[in-house]
Amino acid sequence: MNSSTAPNLSSVLADAKAWPFEEARRLIKRLERLPGGNEKTVIFETGYGPSGLPHIGTFGEVARTSMVRHAFETLTERRWKTRLICFSDDMDGLRKVPDNVPNKEQLAAALDRPLTSVPDPFGTHESFAHHNNARLRAFLDRFGFDYEFFSATECYRSGMMDATLLKMLAVYDKVMDIILPTLGPERQATYSPFLPVSPVSGKVLQVPMIARDVAKGTVTYVDPDSGETIETLVTGGRVKCQWKADWAMRWTALGIDYEMAGKDLIDSVTLSSRICKVLGGVPPEGFNYELFLDEKGQKISKSKGNGLTIDEWLRYASPESLSLYMFQKPKAAKRLYFDVIPRAVDEYLQFVAAFPGQDGKQRIDNPVWHIHSGSPPRAELPVTFALLLNLVAASNAHDKDVLWGFIRRVAPGATAEEHPLLDHLAEYAVRYYQDFVAPKKNFRAADDVEREALTALSDALAKAPADASAEDLQGVLYDVGRKIPRYQDLAAKGATPEKPGVSSTWFNAIYNVLLGEEKGPRFGSFIELYGVDNTRALIAKGLSGELVTKPAEG
Repeated sequence: MNSSTAPNLSSVLADAKAWPFEEARRLIKRLERLPGGNEKTVIFETGYGPSGLPHIGTFGEVARTSMVRHAFETLTERRWKTRLICFSDDMDGLRKVPDNVPNKEQLAAALDRPLTSVPDPFGTHESFAHHNNARLRAFLDRFGFDYEFFSATECYRSGMMDATLLKMLAVYDKVMDIILPTLGPERQATYSPFLPVSPVSGKVLQVPMIARDVAKGTVTYVDPDSGETIETLVTGGRVKCQWKADWAMRWTALGIDYEMAGKDLIDSVTLSSRICKVLGGVPPEGFNYELFLDEKGQKISKSKGNGLTIDEWLRYASPESLSLYMFQKPKAAKRLYFDVIPRAVDEYLQFVAAFPGQDGKQRIDNPVWHIHSGSPPRAELPVTFALLLNLVAASNAHDKDVLWGFIRRVAPGATAEEHPLLDHLAEYAVRYYQDFVAPKKNFRAADDVEREALTALSDALAKAPADASAEDLQGVLYDVGRKIPRYQDLAAKGATPEKPGVSSTWFNAIYNVLLGEEKGPRFGSFIELYGVDNTRALIAKGLSGELVTKPAEG
């Protein structure tokens, strides 16, 4: 977008309704209330538990937080400096072996040890946490996020958390008063906000403290393996904090101003906020987003490896389409599986195409403004992703070069170099079709009425002008359909007995018989792209029974 043609946004920002702006306004109010808030650097945070491989939910939290950060910077005209910290809880003990890793026996032998001390089952890094942290950073870098990576292990061992850990020791009883009522009797007996790292076994221990010395900065416990009574400093990485206490300690130590969390952590946010106040801190702003679900409606999990991975989405669609999926309705539970990809791709393209012609108010409510930090690219594409998928089906294309031959029917002279986005779409379409669409195709034979209608369509197309547009060809489809009683729709808007509307049953029949699908994009656009002669040949195959799906053997 050329900045000289961009509308002035200052006059419309006050009424911006997109959710990142709503979040940004709440953050501004926090800073106005906070002592020294006008001078501080505003710190956004996202958390990652490297007990499993990064998944799309992890990406979603960083993407959404980045959108709030940009909305905040826009509203405040960058009056505050900002930082985004991606914090890895890599000092947590390994509680169970993930389902989606090799060499599980290596991990089973290292249960309860800090994740940065657990062997890497992939054999590529110093530890399991180092491997997963590298994967996290690689995909954040791939998307171009502006962030700083923090490792819990490094933060604890470097002394960064020491002052707040000593505060935690000083208010130990108040922290216990907050947490103990939420636990059952058995857990109450063993709970402590501090988890010592055993010098004997190297494990992160969940044991009660039998003594505390605030002046010395120590706690005392009985090592469960040796039976020895051990006094240890709470500083220097010798202990870590329990989850809710750890979250509060991190907010306080790092001065976090904004962090969002999943709906399943609402109670944890409440308790950690109370502990944060006891520590003398101010809990961050944030909101609770709904969870992503797999194809069975189950919550996606790092350890289970269900749902989609980042790499799987990017095999079939653009990074921007994934960002759009994250932007839309963050407080609504959504299925995150392969079948949502085509719609996400086409919706992204629609939003990008609309952006240049929009006024300022429309632009800042357009998702691509948030996805691209206010400067979305121009993208004038002659075809949709859904249309490309059907073109792959009809042409039996096995590589994108075949598709480009058809694309040039509607965009003469177009090249992959001039249209890199379209080139990527063609490649995505071939992959997606081969992996997900083709195995589920179900072509059926035409009945007598459908045979008559498809024959009439073929004859009508033979008479169409060589330069017929998609709209002209769509008109041919309507003209054929409205002559056949089965497809007449007298309830359609503007329909009359002399010129009835055309029901969707006609178009469903076309897709069932010719493409093995229940529905699809406008068929006139498909004909324009595929060609009249090719479409007539496809109709002939459909009527001959050549396309009909054969029953599975056995």
